[in-house]
This record gives sequence, C-alpha cells and structure tokens, in this order.
Amino acid sequence: MEIQERMRAVLAAEAKAIQSIKIDDSFEQAVHILEACSGKVLTTGIGKAGHIARKFAATLCSTATPTDFIHPAEAAHGDLGLVDQNDVLVAFSTSGKSIEVLEILELSRHLGVTHIIGVTSHPDSELRQHCEVVLDMGEIEEACPLGLTPTSSLAVMLAISDAIAMALMEVKGITAEEWGKRHHGGYLGRRARTDNMPH
Repeated sequence: MEIQERMRAVLAAEAKAIQSIKIDDSFEQAVHILEACSGKVLTTGIGKAGHIARKFAATLCSTATPTDFIHPAEAAHGDLGLVDQNDVLVAFSTSGKSIEVLEILELSRHLGVTHIIGVTSHPDSELRQHCEVVLDMGEIEEACPLGLTPTSSLAVMLAISDAIAMALMEVKGITAEEWGKRHHGGYLGRRARTDNMPH
C-alpha cells in the first residue's frame, strides 16, 4: 500500500470507529456521577491508554472539574495516598486486562472509593467487573497494518473522554468567563476573556 493510501486508510478506520460508538444511558450516568463528585476525579491507565487518561484529566481541570492522573504503577509505591473515599475514579483500558490497572481499582475499593467508571472495549474485559459504570468502546479493528499498534482504539478512547468532558462542562453551566479564569495565559485564555467582555 502506498504511503498516502495507508494514511487515508488509517484516518478512515479511526473515523469509522469513532462514529460506531454507541452512546447509551451509561454515558449519561457517568456524567451525573462526575457532576455529583464531592472529592476529586482521578483518572488512570497504563501505556498509551494512560496518555489518554492524562489528557482527560487536563481537559476536566480546564473545564472546572478538579482532576488528577494517578499512575497505576506509582500508586503501588505510595501515590495511592492521593485517593480519598469521596473521589471518583475513571479507568481507561482497551483490553481491560492490564494487571496494574485492575490492581489500583481493587486497592481504591479498599480505601472506600465507591464510584469507578471504566472505559474499555473487550467483551471479556475484567475491568468491567470492578466498575459501577462501563463506557463501552465497542469492538474495534485497529488501523495498524499489523493489527497491533493502538490506533483506532485510542481515537475512540479520546473521543469518549472529550464527549464526557464537554457534556459535564455544559451540565455544570461553565461559562466562557469561568473557563477563561483557568486559562490565564496563551491565545485561548486571551480569547475567552476578550471575546466575552461587555462592549
């Protein structure tokens, strides 16, 4: 396959995977759980899913939901001290079989965490058993020619996290002015403040 043809095929596969996401009541339930959180939102994931979890945490912070990323491996060496019973944990894992992620969910339960939201794909994902709410990514065919590199699955994971974040922001009634207070610097911060100033 030629380079441009391969690139078009990747984009087409990822777009198809995103469009195949089935939004159901579990997605709405997840938004309400996050809205009602009296503690922090904590996101977790390992490998490339961990990068999506970090990005989700950053997006929630910038849209007025205090959030932090907790690395599942570091959690076993003391970072679990970040977890409080009033927190909501959001775990990302395509396979739902990553030992480090499953372990942090079990340990968080022991610390009193009751609300765990999982984002996963595989029907036999063990992650499903640990979660109050599961956001199903669907069964995904990766865009990688080897069928191995996480591509379409990460596009879906990112899209789901953005959909949740934007819905949560809207439900909480976050205004452009409030958004701008969390973006003191940069182009977007200036735009949020200046575009909404009274004329």
